[in-house]
Amino acid sequence: MSEHVVVIGAVALGPKAACRFKRIRQDAKVTLIDRDEIFSYGGCGIPYFVSGDVSDANQLRTTAFHMVRDEPFFHDIKGVDVLSGTEATKIDRAKKQVHIKNLKSGAESVLDYDQLVIATGATPRKLNLPGEELENVFYVGNMHDAEKIKQGITKGKYAKAVVVGAGFIGLEMAEAFADMWGIETTVVEIFDQILPRMCSPVLAKMGQNHMEEQGVAFKLGQTVASIEGNGKVEKVVTSDGEVEADIVIVSAGVIPNDKLARECGLDCSERGGILVDESMRTSDSAIFSGGDCVIIKNAVDGSPMFLPMGSMANRQGRVIGSNLAGHSETFPPAAGSWVVKIFERAMSGTGMSLGAARQAGFDAISVLLIMADRAHFYPEKDMMTLEMVVDKATRRVLGLQGYSAGGDAMVGRINAVAALMKFQPKIEDISNLEVPYSPPFASAMDVLNAIANMADNAISGMNHGHGPDTFAEYWANRESGKFCFLDVRESADAEPFLKKYPEYWHNIPQGEIPKRYEELPKDKKLVLVCNTGGRSYEAQVMLDALGFEEVHNTQGGMAVIKAYGVDI
Repeated sequence: MSEHVVVIGAVALGPKAACRFKRIRQDAKVTLIDRDEIFSYGGCGIPYFVSGDVSDANQLRTTAFHMVRDEPFFHDIKGVDVLSGTEATKIDRAKKQVHIKNLKSGAESVLDYDQLVIATGATPRKLNLPGEELENVFYVGNMHDAEKIKQGITKGKYAKAVVVGAGFIGLEMAEAFADMWGIETTVVEIFDQILPRMCSPVLAKMGQNHMEEQGVAFKLGQTVASIEGNGKVEKVVTSDGEVEADIVIVSAGVIPNDKLARECGLDCSERGGILVDESMRTSDSAIFSGGDCVIIKNAVDGSPMFLPMGSMANRQGRVIGSNLAGHSETFPPAAGSWVVKIFERAMSGTGMSLGAARQAGFDAISVLLIMADRAHFYPEKDMMTLEMVVDKATRRVLGLQGYSAGGDAMVGRINAVAALMKFQPKIEDISNLEVPYSPPFASAMDVLNAIANMADNAISGMNHGHGPDTFAEYWANRESGKFCFLDVRESADAEPFLKKYPEYWHNIPQGEIPKRYEELPKDKKLVLVCNTGGRSYEAQVMLDALGFEEVHNTQGGMAVIKAYGVDI
């Protein structure tokens, strides 16, 4: 009798594992089970369906050849049987059986398996707030939510939206409401920055400022106390007031669906999630698992990590499908690479942010660089801001995050470092990283090489300075007499600031410092500024050599100061 593989869950990982196995083992029988009747779709595309960038919900279910991934498609094209609208209620490991229930008819039955895959995904986290059950409160957990939201938008039902949570989905949904549909949108976040734990407060503030320029409001560092309304939502009550709303999106993260695994005795994390080895096998050798319901290893420090991403699920699905067929493939530790589009900008990263690295026990520092993503003389270019996180003792690169208008160019740089993270790269590996060069695509000294060089200079003590957040603190205390703000650009660039702040703003072009350094006070902190931080670094080196002890270079210069939102 042919082997029977049963796969529980048919959104991302499940179909990939099933189809990969079936390609290798045409003689085997494969059954996919999913409790929903809409399955095998790109869940990460839901915000773009809501925005209108994706016009038809079925586009999220179609292949590149415009075939809808429904039951007939899987049966006829892939040779895989699908039981949709069917819930797996119990796994009997001793008998190798899955108990199932048809959610329409209520009929119960049993499927025998030789090997099993658990791909049950994750569930949106509910906050257990008063009013969560009101009409027009959504979690964007499936295609049904997406279609209801889109229908309400197209019928003009929503004028004011509140998004709870400033993670990936929250920001994408905020953009979808505000950009395409002109809905007044407010984002409420319990942390004091967007994308908490993913990037530094500096990059987060730059992204937030851009979204605010596009009309999105933010209430950071606030909790939601309740959602109120008469039958349907009318307002959201936060720890700092009220926000009117006729639609609420709760995007407060997800929880791995590990109930079936726990109940049948598989090893699971105390914090949630199924434990698997590098082959994606569970504590039962006949059962594999992957996707949004498992715990994997962090490539930076080896710690357990929950990483619910569609790309991750698809890659793991192929590994599982191969191993079901007797191969010996492994899935490496992950760095947690990400990217999010926010209007005309993008934010991306891999590895750990500075805060996450320090929390993990590293003696970490970060450096901030803004530079053209192409040759400076090429007419079409964007400024790219990168922040690199490194461990001082070992010189390991722990993470890289960025913010840019040229999203594709930035993601290319992040991808290059992401590919190296499992090898624990050091600063010199990125400093000397080979990248393709041509002026329309990169600089001769690429921005990636440049930020690694900057990290090297910072660790050696050659480049010592601060980001726009510290500059903002110094500027706010300019009347204290402790600081001398020195603009090292040419006089024409500095002139507007000299006129506006004659008592605090000073100018000596970098090339004139050797002749004019005696004009500078030695009893104050010299806060150096230029356009992007390059000339101010050169000036800092000069002043260090001239015996000045308190010289502070503003990394990223005026470009980052402006993007950060310092009122100057």
